[in-house]
Amino acid sequence: MIKLAAEECWVPPQWALMERLLFDSLNKAAVEFVSRYVRSDGTLIWRPDWPGMDGSDDPYEGFMYLALLYVMGGSDEILELAHKVWEGITWQWAEYGQISREFDAYYDWMHHGEGYLYFYFLGLADPGYLKNRQRSIRFAAMYTGGDEEAPNYDPEKRLIRSPINGSKGPRFMMTEEDWITHRGILDHYLAPFEDMAGVDFASGTCSWSDDAIYKEIIRLMNERMARGDIPLNLNATSMVTHAYLHAGQEAHRDWVLDYIAAWRERIDKNGGIIPDNVGLSGEIGEYMDGKWWGGYYGWRWPHGFLTIIEPLINAAANAVLLTGDMKQLDIARSQLDRNWALRKLENGRHSVPYKHVDAGWTDYRPADPLYPIHLWFISMADEDLERIQRIGLEESSLAILIPGFSGTEEGTHRNTKHYNGNTIPWFQYIQGNNPTYPQRILEANYKLIHNQLNKMRSPEGDPEEWRADGYNLEALSSIHKWQEMCPVYFEGLLQTTHGAPMHISHGGLQHASVRYYDARRQRPGLPADVGALVEAVSAASLTLQLVNMSLLEQKEIIVQAGAFGEHRFEEAVMFNQQGKAIQRSAVGDKWLSIELAPGAGCRLELSLTRYANQPSYDSVWPDPYKEEILSGRNL
Repeated sequence: MIKLAAEECWVPPQWALMERLLFDSLNKAAVEFVSRYVRSDGTLIWRPDWPGMDGSDDPYEGFMYLALLYVMGGSDEILELAHKVWEGITWQWAEYGQISREFDAYYDWMHHGEGYLYFYFLGLADPGYLKNRQRSIRFAAMYTGGDEEAPNYDPEKRLIRSPINGSKGPRFMMTEEDWITHRGILDHYLAPFEDMAGVDFASGTCSWSDDAIYKEIIRLMNERMARGDIPLNLNATSMVTHAYLHAGQEAHRDWVLDYIAAWRERIDKNGGIIPDNVGLSGEIGEYMDGKWWGGYYGWRWPHGFLTIIEPLINAAANAVLLTGDMKQLDIARSQLDRNWALRKLENGRHSVPYKHVDAGWTDYRPADPLYPIHLWFISMADEDLERIQRIGLEESSLAILIPGFSGTEEGTHRNTKHYNGNTIPWFQYIQGNNPTYPQRILEANYKLIHNQLNKMRSPEGDPEEWRADGYNLEALSSIHKWQEMCPVYFEGLLQTTHGAPMHISHGGLQHASVRYYDARRQRPGLPADVGALVEAVSAASLTLQLVNMSLLEQKEIIVQAGAFGEHRFEEAVMFNQQGKAIQRSAVGDKWLSIELAPGAGCRLELSLTRYANQPSYDSVWPDPYKEEILSGRNL
């Protein structure tokens, strides 16, 4: 590994000081958050029972960023808490009856995708943790056909056999109890079907709270939706890719690529548009009278395009990670292009359809640049940049959403998940169009933590108030409280240090331009007192600024090319604070070591080859036990 040395004084910019303030604040906030809501054994202070299949994802989501904070440079205590809480939640929801063999017994891959982000972040944080490495292989087997107790996958037809799946296999028959927690929420959504007696589909609402209607919904879901494959299942490729990153088994890679190829064939067969339901025979529309629309979480109900395009992007990004082949993105690109071809010009803006019903395309909304931005980050290709530019980024896209508050600096609002709402202004920054973004987003992050701590400490944040029994809407809504109160949010900190957008919340891996290791302490993350800013990224280079704010201690940072070591640095040019090139070195490795003298800093221009290496969770320091997998007796 090449080692560079920066010795010239570098006066810390304000963004660097803000980064270290955020790390210090997040470390303390995380401990307080866990103390308020978690027992000493890692279980959550909550109610004695929980009904229905919904909900095991939500506690994981509430605490998942403990693991990712450690990856970035959070304290050692944060990693201990991350492991303890994951184990506690898994045990607790098994006792509630929804988790079996440490994996969700059955639900869809929108919710599996959200919940298992925590598991993926633990892979980045602690790849030597045998329990999780072994779990990753076991969980993947539930989808690749290797687990007889969970026959979710049909290898002959190359399909996942139900939208509702998990450690107990495909769930072809749902019950009224399964959906009990959703009844009040789904009252405000359109009906899943257009031909239901007593429901006016055109009204856009459907009374799940009405017992007769509810029974009919469950009956029709079992008849039409519970069997066969849907696009949402493509999020399972993240779990199998996660297993590959742990163990490097080619069978996992091959399954991901083959399953995506099967969906590509279905798109071709359907005239270029992805169908949202495929029967157990492999026939499109098998239980929908031949209609390619109308499936579970498909083109008609409930979210439309969102739950079509997101799993396609996640799967395509996984395929590129595993192969380096940018053509793997075409499965997602093709659907963005077909959607764009259906656009309308309304009030000077292009709108695209989000839903398809029996009468045709509908629910036109402004095209969202978020989706092509995620593709561009993987490819850095001009064609994906053009997909962003054709939508047009307005001046308001420079504005920062201040999460947890009522709007942005300009008074507008974007819906967010986990308070991650600033991918578009980050993209503008990395394109050179939003130069003040680092300082502004870090300040917004600080405001968010402050706001979340105030909520957490208020009577509203008292977990004793959430423990009430009952299945009314108010009692059931407490399942989201940990996410609502969590102060461990850091979109701006990740964007600035790792040069990447936050993951897609419904099951995307956390990709990055770079990640860091503390060489002296031999652990992931930036060393204490060090700030980092990725200033620019392109297909062949990135620009990175590093600053040691300690005047007393030397720091050594190892920079890794890509979140999973998938890229390779070719050459490094070091500049001082005055912009003068002071050192040029060949690298030819995925790792680069930089020694920062006390008070020193540097700007590095790094040329690189993207997707040149086999991706892996492996850290700089080899794990002598990596190949060790435990095996039990067969009784």
